[in-house]
Parts: sequence; structure tokens; C-alpha cells
Amino acid sequence: MTEPTHRTPSTGRDASWLVGADLLAVALAFIGQIILTHALLAEHYGWMVLAIDLYASLFLVVDLGLPTLLARDGTRAPSLVPAAVWRTYRLQAFAVLPFVAVAGLLRPEAWLNVQAPSELLLAAGLIALAHVASYAPRSGLRVLGEARLEAITKVVERGCTVVLYSLLAWQGSTSATAFTCAFLFGATAGWGLALFWVVRTAPPTQATVDWDALGPSWVSTPQLLASALPFAITLGILPYVVRIEKFMVAASGGAELGAVFHVAQLAWLAGLVVPAAVRSALLPVLGDARFKPQKHRRELNNAVDMCFGLLPYGLFGGHLVVTLFAPMAFPSDYLDGTYGASAIDVFTVLLAGWGLTLLATPTYTALMAGDRPWRFTLFIALVLLAAGMLGAVLVLNGPSNPGQKLYAGAAASSLSAAVLLGLSWWMSGEFSTIVARRDEWTLVMVCTLFVVGGLVSNTLWWVMGLPLFAFTKQGWKAARSTLD
Repeated sequence: MTEPTHRTPSTGRDASWLVGADLLAVALAFIGQIILTHALLAEHYGWMVLAIDLYASLFLVVDLGLPTLLARDGTRAPSLVPAAVWRTYRLQAFAVLPFVAVAGLLRPEAWLNVQAPSELLLAAGLIALAHVASYAPRSGLRVLGEARLEAITKVVERGCTVVLYSLLAWQGSTSATAFTCAFLFGATAGWGLALFWVVRTAPPTQATVDWDALGPSWVSTPQLLASALPFAITLGILPYVVRIEKFMVAASGGAELGAVFHVAQLAWLAGLVVPAAVRSALLPVLGDARFKPQKHRRELNNAVDMCFGLLPYGLFGGHLVVTLFAPMAFPSDYLDGTYGASAIDVFTVLLAGWGLTLLATPTYTALMAGDRPWRFTLFIALVLLAAGMLGAVLVLNGPSNPGQKLYAGAAASSLSAAVLLGLSWWMSGEFSTIVARRDEWTLVMVCTLFVVGGLVSNTLWWVMGLPLFAFTKQGWKAARSTLD
């Protein structure tokens, strides 16, 4: 039976919604971090952010890779999306139990110098679980062509959190536990809204659910888990690629250094919503084009053009925003070298990694959407291995001076992003596409090097990166060509 007419995913349109909403959500999150740094002692702030990151990393594997599989296959049978979400929840409910036991018995927070109250740790764990629960309905909204609704749920989550942070700060609260519970409320609100909308917007489901319509992976539970396993392992590894340097800095230098590194990462992480949004919008499109070579190549080239167009605005705009507004937003202790280095200078080193991650997005998404998901798992594992080795050499066995340790963590992060880019070219099978555009890629890489080198060294070498703005036109054209 033919599916009724409904909205379908579109890379340009959906990426526009997701990028816009994610940037707004990140702006709200940034405001929230400003409130936290003023309301809490550096050590307590370090406890909060490290606990939330730690449990997010630990519990993310409970995702089981099923929301990613839904994002890949859901366009085949939109009416089955709500049923797929509920099926995901039933499997995740069993998967969460051993990880809760591990968290309770091993107490991994002690490894990162987090001596926080039990109530704070419990709230941090529940935040991680609420986020995991939100992934399936948000993936469902995306494959239903409703990325706009997914985007709104993210803004609602952050908006509720910031409002509660503001109320607590206005009342003079200095309790890290209270602020963590406020974050938990916001995460739960975003999840509930996503679940409500995915049920309301999906086409009517027939009385008998035909899982064959979603593809062979969904026919039986063993097949489903086996097909999702590569994504589950990947998602279990992926958080550490982003957080491993911060964990190493905190483990070897204390919670205060971890807090400074987190402040330096804030704008960098904010910038990462751009490649994340492009990936989220591109994945269902490339999944649909998996066996359509011409459409696959066209969508991939459009994504590369969009990334080229976004690159200079992220590099220059990110540095300008942080340099101008960080001194007005954060306590001076984080910026004047009290803990060894300025968070602004550490961020500038991290900026190179942001650019390389953005440039890697089209090819690693192509690898993710391919018919060999284990290859993507291997890709992420190799990136994590490289990040671990770089962190061990540069951070754990590197300088003992606090400032140098912070810089070493940032350098390790950016070098890991370079590995990410190189491996994505090789393992995606798209190297011929890169070679075909080698002149553009050479210009982009050389200009990026000049921009970051000039900003880090406070010299005018960054002027040599201005030709990057020449990609604005083709980036805008690529985005418009995929707007539906």
C-alpha cells in the first residue's frame, strides 16, 4: 500500500532548521554556563560539568544504535516511525540495567577528581538517560521531514534550563546539585515534547505492523540489534573523542583545570553543532541514496560546498565572539591565567580542530550511511585510539605546568580532528571525490592553517585566510539547491 503524502527529509532545509535551532540552543546553553561560572566555585562547577559529561559518555551506549538506524531506514515507511520508537524504548530499558550497576559499583567520577554529593551524581546520570531517550523521537521527527519540530524541542530544553538557572541564581543559590536538577528538568521537557510530536505527526499506522517495510534489519529483534550494533559501539566510543582531553586534563591536573578547559571548549562545542546539524540532515538523504550513485555524489558534493561556505564564518566569527564577549561573560579567574592559561587562548588552539571536523562531516557521514556500518565503527575506534595516544603523550605524560597542560590538551584535540579528516577520506571510499576537487581542498587547508596560525600567534598571518570567503556563494547555492 502506498504511503500517504507527507513531508520528506531535505538536506538544505533540514540543515537550516537544525543549524539555526542548535545555534540558538547553544547560545542559551552559553548563557547557562555564564550563570553557572558566576554562581558556583570553580571546583563545584568542575564537579557539575565533569559529572554530566562522564555519565553522558557512560550511558550513551544504552542508545543501542537504534535511533541512528531509524534515521537511516525510517524514510522507507514513515507510518512505522512511532512503533519503531516504542520498540526502541523496550530494548533500551533492558540495556540500561548493567550500566547503572557499573556506575554504582565502580564510581568512575572519583577517577576525575569529582568529589560531588550523591544527589548531584544521580541527577547527572538521569540527565544522560533523558538525553538518550530523546534520540529516538528526534530521529523520528527528522525522517518524517519535521526537523523543524526536532529543532524546537532542543530550544525548549535549553530554554527551560536557562530559566531555572536564572531563578536559582536570583535566589542566591550556590548549590551545584540544585543547578544540576534544573538541567534535568530541561532535558526531560525536551524529551517529552519530542515524543509527543513524533506520535502526532506520523501518518496513521495500520493495525498490523509490517516491519519488512523498514528493511530486513527490522524483521526480527536479533537482526535489529545486530544491524544497530555497529552504531551502538560507535556511539559508545564517540563521546570520548570529544571529551577525552578534558577528562585527561582533569585527571592529571584537578577539577579546576577541567573547569577552565570546559570554558575554553564552550564556544568550540557550540561551533560543533554546525557539522552535527549537517550530519543529521545528510544522513537520511545519503541513506536513501545508498544505491543511487548519481544522487549520492550530488548530495555529497552539495554538503562539501556547504561546509566550505560555513568554514570562514566559523573560524573568524568564533574567534571574534569569544574574544569580545568572554571577558564580559565569565569570571576573570578563567581568563587571566589564575589557573595557568586563559580560556580564550586555549579556545584559539581548539579552533583548528573545529574547522577540520567540519570539513570531515560529508565523508564520515557517507561512511555512516553506507552498507558497511562496521567500517564506520572501526573508523571511530581508530580516531579514539589516536586521541588516546595523543592525549597520553601530550597531556598525561606531558608538561606538569598547569598552563602548558591546558595548551597540550587543546593541541591533542586539534590533532585528533586532523586524524578524523584523513581517515574519513580514506575509509569512506570517497577519496576520488576529494582528488577531483584537489585545488579547492588545497586552498581550504592552506587558508585554514594561516587563519589559525595567525590567531594563535597574534600576527597578521590570518589575512592570508580571507580567500575562504570566496566559497560563500557556492555554499549558499548548495544549500538552496536542496531546499524543499
